[in-house]
Amino acid sequence: MNQLELLAPARDRHIGIAAIDCGADAVYIAGPRFGARQAAGNEMEDIRQLCEYAHRFGARIFVTLNTILYDDELEEAWQHMIAVQEAGADALIVQDMAIVAMARDRGYSLPLHASTQCAIRTPEQAVFLESLGFSRLILERELSLEQIKAIRAAVSCELEFFVHGALCVCYSGQCYLSEHIAGRSANRGTCIQACRSRYDLTDESGRILVRDKALLSLKDYNLRSRLEELADAGITSFKIEGRLKNSSYVRNVVRDYSLAIDEIISRRDYVRGSFGSVSGGFIPDTCKTFNRGYTELYLDGIKGKWACMDAAKSMGEEIGTVGSLNKDKSSITLRFTGKSTTLRNGDGFSFVASDGSVCGFRGDVCNGNSIRCKSTPELFIGARIFRNIDTAFEKEMDRKPCTRELGVEVCMTFNEGEGMAQAVSEDGREVCHRFETGEQSADNQERMRSMICTQIGKSAEHFRFSVKDIISEGPLPFMNASSLNEIRRELAGKLGMLPCKKRDILHRTLGRESYKNNIPVKDASYRFNISNKLAENMYRDAGAESIEKAFELEHQKDAELMRSRYCIRHELGMCPKQSPKKVAAATPLYLLNNGQRFTLIFDCRNCEMIVKA
Repeated sequence: MNQLELLAPARDRHIGIAAIDCGADAVYIAGPRFGARQAAGNEMEDIRQLCEYAHRFGARIFVTLNTILYDDELEEAWQHMIAVQEAGADALIVQDMAIVAMARDRGYSLPLHASTQCAIRTPEQAVFLESLGFSRLILERELSLEQIKAIRAAVSCELEFFVHGALCVCYSGQCYLSEHIAGRSANRGTCIQACRSRYDLTDESGRILVRDKALLSLKDYNLRSRLEELADAGITSFKIEGRLKNSSYVRNVVRDYSLAIDEIISRRDYVRGSFGSVSGGFIPDTCKTFNRGYTELYLDGIKGKWACMDAAKSMGEEIGTVGSLNKDKSSITLRFTGKSTTLRNGDGFSFVASDGSVCGFRGDVCNGNSIRCKSTPELFIGARIFRNIDTAFEKEMDRKPCTRELGVEVCMTFNEGEGMAQAVSEDGREVCHRFETGEQSADNQERMRSMICTQIGKSAEHFRFSVKDIISEGPLPFMNASSLNEIRRELAGKLGMLPCKKRDILHRTLGRESYKNNIPVKDASYRFNISNKLAENMYRDAGAESIEKAFELEHQKDAELMRSRYCIRHELGMCPKQSPKKVAAATPLYLLNNGQRFTLIFDCRNCEMIVKA
């Protein structure tokens, strides 16, 4: 039976545990170094503790080692790999082919997953990476369902796809804008997020077409309603972006997507990638945590309105417009958009000021459609108001944490003063516990049967017990609640001493010969991100006839700093294909920011936009 895995991000161990409690089947997290989010590193002891917790439910922990590496870092990276293995992780997410070479030549026991930083967007690229021995490919976000199906038809390894969270405007792993501007490489985990900056758009004559907009900033991904189609296309792991996000964000999104997957499984021939069911908790709502507005991007093979040009930050949910203001702009009356919204003291609000900047304020006193706050000079009549902190929702999440438990069925057998409890957990562990009952029969047999079911059928140590059957050769013995509770605790203790039987995860043998002369193109340009001798040798063995150094080592002249499916000209209604009767803007166009100018080139044949210095 095919598995569906919900893969959650974790900035740290505590967020990882929260994600598992809310229904994640797997968590990805960084170790101390070499993660593509430098600010989200963790000590190996934290990784070990997270693995220990996750494995109680058969959930998996994947560790990111997905930066490119320099020659003098390779030995440290190898020691890092060994530490990840010893901490109990289930797979390693990598970008640099030197990791593959070391894993192959030195003997490494964990499966390798090809990071989205490998820019996997064609069947040929997928076949090549599979031939190297990758067990899973994490596909480029800017793919359509048809492109995913084509990759699925070409390879047999697992496929992972992002379904929620922030979107890079550039093809993953091939953005060099941050490195060009500040010497901080996205491929080294230190991206300055230049795509979220504000730019002017000009033509060749210098005429400003758009002033001071976040022209490269995309909305966030949300494919909650498309999971079943993705599963049918061959995706087995649904990935949530957000290793820098807080616990509130991760819990909310994970719970929402976990419920969506459960609904699919209830009527389709799939199983979850881990065990246990989630009870209690809050009602999730992804509109109430960080987002820049949502898009399904290119999933249907059609371009839409993908940008959030006015504000690259999280605005929250739009609730209305400013209807009136007092003199010092500390008292607001709203006109609600659509149905009225219940506002509460302490709610956070945001709006776009007249100069294009994003401003925010707290509602000190909220009553109906009126808000009292500290003086906010940027407010104006007609400003669109968004709520980006819903205090009631945050309190509900804290007040109603999710609980995850493994189901256990118990069969109780009684015979002449003795009893035996046989327990089988949902992952297939079996234990039994013998006990003495004494000779006294229960006066009320039905009440005794009900009491056994009630007392045994409770929770203990992450297990939720239920009585499947009660078998007795004669009348049921009298047993008090304390004795029955002790039986349940004994069963939980014995089950806890056995490892959870995890579902299978693909683990391919790392290729030695199969990848040779199998590279899809013979010229390995700087976009292959080759930054060390081991990776260079692998590409030569694979058939590369010419190899350029990574952009981080040598800034090539005329290099593409970005290539993207997103197109500013299309977004602004200036595309000649989109509006053939309109006169297209002159090509190239330019982005201006803080004295720097970047050239936009439009590859209409491939329907892509290129950013150059």
